[in-house]
Amino acid sequence: MTTPARNTICLWYDRDALDAATFYAQTFPDSAVTGVHRAPGDYPDGKQGDVLTVAFTVLGIPCIGLNGGPHFKHSEAFSFQVATDDQAETDRLWNAIVGNGGQESDCGWCKDKWGLSWQITPRVLTEAYTGTDPAAAKRAFDAMMTMRKIDVAAIEAAIRGG
Repeated sequence: MTTPARNTICLWYDRDALDAATFYAQTFPDSAVTGVHRAPGDYPDGKQGDVLTVAFTVLGIPCIGLNGGPHFKHSEAFSFQVATDDQAETDRLWNAIVGNGGQESDCGWCKDKWGLSWQITPRVLTEAYTGTDPAAAKRAFDAMMTMRKIDVAAIEAAIRGG
């Protein structure tokens, strides 16, 4: 028997925790659905036998999806920030989220169809604004502020001063 993680992120869903966890497992590396737990009895927003919680990992981070009903919604106050290595990976993840009923936002942010926020952030951008060249950091940051999905070539050009 596997010892559960000491700290697990619990994400509240209306009724779609298993669908969300399955999508994450199919979309992100090092992700999987690791358990489906059914309600042992009726509860305010479900019946005995309904999927109550789903254990899963997203990029190695342990999570629990709770089918708690419509009472609470996700907000931008919580997001997964996913570091990508290149434009192809950025495009693949962004397009998977947005193309599966999600929506675009600004500066590399998007939401999945369940309302969970994601930051799809190329490493080159993070390295630029956390680096030692304040002028390059400002140029990369200013370029990012004009984007929805991050354009790696445009960020690299901004870093170079182009």
